[in-house]
Amino acid sequence: MSNPILNEKFVQNERVLEGYPMTVKGTLNITAFLTLIVVISAAFVWSRYALGYTDIANMLTWGGLIVGFVLGLIIAFTKNKYIVPLYAACEGLMLGGISSIFESQFPGIVVQAVAGTFAAVFSTLLLYKLNIIRCTDKFRSVIFISTVSIALVYLIDFIGHFFGYSVPLINEASTLGIGISLIVVAIASLNLIIDFDFIERGEKMLLPKDYEWYGAFGLLVTIVWVYIEILKLLAKLNRK
Repeated sequence: MSNPILNEKFVQNERVLEGYPMTVKGTLNITAFLTLIVVISAAFVWSRYALGYTDIANMLTWGGLIVGFVLGLIIAFTKNKYIVPLYAACEGLMLGGISSIFESQFPGIVVQAVAGTFAAVFSTLLLYKLNIIRCTDKFRSVIFISTVSIALVYLIDFIGHFFGYSVPLINEASTLGIGISLIVVAIASLNLIIDFDFIERGEKMLLPKDYEWYGAFGLLVTIVWVYIEILKLLAKLNRK
């Protein structure tokens, strides 16, 4: 999911008193570093599936999902930059397992999902830099409410699976189900606008250097969400 914690309260009373301030370039460098960690850990889990070590791969996938979720909350509420790389590694374990499962069902889908994710990132960045989409307070509110609503629906669906119930349409390959996935992909992508804005404003506000890690963390959270949603959308299109 996106990172709604990176808001005005997150940076309240933070100003540079000494040392260097955060920069957009520094944040992007850290994002690239975290992405590398994600790719390496994902490739490891993928290789476990490929070699037939399904039990180990499943354990790593679920472990990455659960531990990554907990670490994400810790980072968001404690601003602990030192566990951000560990969070990235956990995300990679989760993505490696999920990607391998989807790839076994629909060969070639992972490459398409990666390409779609890059397209989403660069297109939203272009829209942001050209001021076609402005990150106003109203925009943030709408995207925040939409994101939380999606999270609640997913939570209900997840809990429901333990009782033999699932939320109608969101997992179906029907026309309406595909339409819902398109909307979710759009909302996930628009969260990138908020991340870009946070990073740029952080540089202008002269926030401490550590905030490069938090900006990169927020960006990584959103990119992972976009990738997963595109993967699910492509799977529905292949099943239709």
